Amino acid sequence: MRKVLVIGIGAGNPEHMTVQAISGLNRADVLFIPDKGAKKNDLAELRRQICDRFVTNPKSRRVEFDVPVRAEPTSSYRSTVDDWHEAIAAIYEALIRDELPEDGCGAFLIWGDPSLYDSALRILERVRLRANVEFELDVMPGITAVQALAASHKMALNRIGDSFLVTTGRRLTEEGMPDNAGSTVVMLDGKCAFNTLSDKDLIIHWGAYLGTPDEIIISGRLGDVGAEIEKIREDARRSKGWIMDTYLLRKPGD
Repeated sequence: MRKVLVIGIGAGNPEHMTVQAISGLNRADVLFIPDKGAKKNDLAELRRQICDRFVTNPKSRRVEFDVPVRAEPTSSYRSTVDDWHEAIAAIYEALIRDELPEDGCGAFLIWGDPSLYDSALRILERVRLRANVEFELDVMPGITAVQALAASHKMALNRIGDSFLVTTGRRLTEEGMPDNAGSTVVMLDGKCAFNTLSDKDLIIHWGAYLGTPDEIIISGRLGDVGAEIEKIREDARRSKGWIMDTYLLRKPGD
């Protein structure tokens, strides 16, 4: 039966690759490299660099594929994402069916960790439920942007005896700071949702391009650095054509 590996490759630094992930790359006959267009070519190029550096399997080959652009959210965010995932599932199914022999092994290289705000596993489950192609799945975890953020700011994610919550920019805008966590990590925030918060005494630890030579980190009182982060973020996005960033918010104190 075909084998599909889903490999977390870390938050952008090739040094984030685990021994398990490197072993997985070398088990695969085919490495699937997503291409999100010219503006995000850096993301595909990093995957190529990882393969160049770590793959020693002489029989390995790479197959690049185009990722469809997600439509702008409508009144139903879930419906928009569902349609997008369905389109990607059709691509995944074709890749597995056409590029892997019956006993072949292919690998998808996933930014960060496959379990945290990435949809590859859900999309592959769609493919499995279609029942047009059979495969076994193996998942290898990777270093997340959350871990990379904490490392770059030299901080612990939680305070002693406290919890932390991981959420999205959209939910932060809609719901504000949660009451049930001492620290809040925010991902997938394209609109600087932190600036919608009324409590300007919150401490923010922000980072973009974490672990890479282009890394930018800023921390401080939200009321003091919020506007600065927004400007620097937009300048970086315009310069590179894309940006990946995340941040942690917490009330001041020990």
